[in-house]
Amino acid sequence: MEETVRVRYAPSPTGFPHVGNIRTALFNWLFARHHGGKFIVRIEDTDVARTVPGSLEAILESLRWLGLDWDEGPEVGGPHGPYLQSQRLPVYQEVAERLVKEGYAYYCYCSPERLEAMRQEQVRLKLPPGYDRHCRCLTDAQRSELALQGIKPVVRFKTPLEGQTKFQDLLRGEVVFDNSTIDDFVLLKSDGYPVYHLANVVDDHLMEISHVLRAEEWLSSTPKHIMLYNALGYQPPQFAHLPSTL
Repeated sequence: MEETVRVRYAPSPTGFPHVGNIRTALFNWLFARHHGGKFIVRIEDTDVARTVPGSLEAILESLRWLGLDWDEGPEVGGPHGPYLQSQRLPVYQEVAERLVKEGYAYYCYCSPERLEAMRQEQVRLKLPPGYDRHCRCLTDAQRSELALQGIKPVVRFKTPLEGQTKFQDLLRGEVVFDNSTIDDFVLLKSDGYPVYHLANVVDDHLMEISHVLRAEEWLSSTPKHIMLYNALGYQPPQFAHLPSTL
């Protein structure tokens, strides 16, 4: 393997570690050590409302207890820090603004009440859940008027309406998703915090992650990440989605 292997374990402090988390960490640590690469720990702590006090300390202590030492991350530092996403907010905000400016994303002013009513109607009609793209085609004048009302928008990705998104999974081979099944997902919340998709892609790029080894539950999120990599001109890492623990 010619390139330097750089993998990451990126838990969220929304709960205490369980066997599935640790299994993912173990696979990443073993892969890094086998190839003489780097094992990075990154804490994805942008979901403030769900953060559980003491869980960050428990995450790090569980790794130490198991002997899974990390080369970069909290407590040890490194050239790509900080390694807590809550300390990297300006980076994500700048990228989100760039995506809007370049036409890959847009500001969405829909209220929580409107979104909930939309979801209820979709359930009633037995339609797939997803954003109806109400704000995707607003004119500049309409956006200005909404902004003057003091509404703080979210930033949504402008998902292609047609075609397919494909990627190679190291375990599963070629994986294909129809773009029509993917809605215009949120990148940046109205409070300035990124959602997982944006922060994950930006940090994996900036931290030079070569391989993403994660649970198969993230497989359906990967086409969104591939779209973001392409829009930003980033080279995607290699992906391997690990089977769930039974």
